[in-house]
Amino acid sequence: MNVPSVLTAGGRWRFFPVPIGWSSFQALHNSCCRKKSTAPKKSTPSVAFCDKTTKEAGKALDKLFSSEQQASILHVLNTASNNELEAFKSLRGRKSINLVEHRKKFGPFQNLESLMDVPLFQYKTTVQICNSILCPETRVRKRKSQENRLLKKLIKPEIERERLKAVNSIVSIVFGTRRIAWAHLDRKLTVLDWQHKECCQLVRGTYTSSVYLEEISPVVSKMPKADFYVLEKTGLSLQNSTLFPILLHLHIVEAMLYALLNTTFAQSGQHQVLSMNRNAVGKHFQLMLGDSRTSGKELVKQFLSDAVLKEEPRVFFPSDKIIHYRHMFSATDQYRIEELYDSLLQAVAFYELAVFDPEPSNSDH
Repeated sequence: MNVPSVLTAGGRWRFFPVPIGWSSFQALHNSCCRKKSTAPKKSTPSVAFCDKTTKEAGKALDKLFSSEQQASILHVLNTASNNELEAFKSLRGRKSINLVEHRKKFGPFQNLESLMDVPLFQYKTTVQICNSILCPETRVRKRKSQENRLLKKLIKPEIERERLKAVNSIVSIVFGTRRIAWAHLDRKLTVLDWQHKECCQLVRGTYTSSVYLEEISPVVSKMPKADFYVLEKTGLSLQNSTLFPILLHLHIVEAMLYALLNTTFAQSGQHQVLSMNRNAVGKHFQLMLGDSRTSGKELVKQFLSDAVLKEEPRVFFPSDKIIHYRHMFSATDQYRIEELYDSLLQAVAFYELAVFDPEPSNSDH
């Protein structure tokens, strides 16, 4: 007779004299697994406990602010539109939408404690929102601090924000190994002057400073007067020794332009010539491909086209000059003149990044 057997946890066989039915086998399985089934289960907080915690947080919230402060906060939260609420960083995104929807469904908020009923409103978040409503100047200071940090990366030397905001016109200058180009734009982004001049290929030989002066001075004399002269700051790396002659040439030209254009620096001590980060301009116009910047020719071509086809183009070209500029641009089809394109793009980026009030970045959302 076949005797049924089972391998026990100790590794030995246990024999049963009688056939095991399903119920007997299930009982044996339960006895072997008893340790697992009797393990203590993690207890989850009850709904009543959560409600109690929320109420306690709400009561603590009311104690943080005086009755006058609470009234001011509730007035803003009960009357402001979704767009107005998004002016507060802590209320951007889904929080402002949830607040308006809750207000429409349940009516005005009667106290700060009721804010805890709005989805995504935790105690810490609600405190931040209340403080930002009571102290809007804190938000202004924070925004200004962020703008100043961005300006330090964008422009050298450092310039007071007030001077930048008061700008009426700038001359954007980009130079390479063969030519110098500039674009003169006013604060309405109207192109007042835009041209380039060929220079002797100084980079191919050893020339004294006097030769550089003789080559660059006539070019500078043709440039119009402006509040600021903005030079492109190259992104070439000093680690590549093969580029050293080019870098040396660019630094000499930059120094010459600083000296020749900063005519009032000795008297006023205020800089009129600035250097602008080339890659920052590329990022602004989405022209960067990794660490390299691509040509801005197609974007400039779009500016010229929009100036004719659109009522409110991004860049304005005077009607008496648009044909001349289009012919000048078309003449570069065979030989790209990147300095010409980049001088215009740099001028537009300067106004949009350094002069006009920047829009909130996506990182704030």
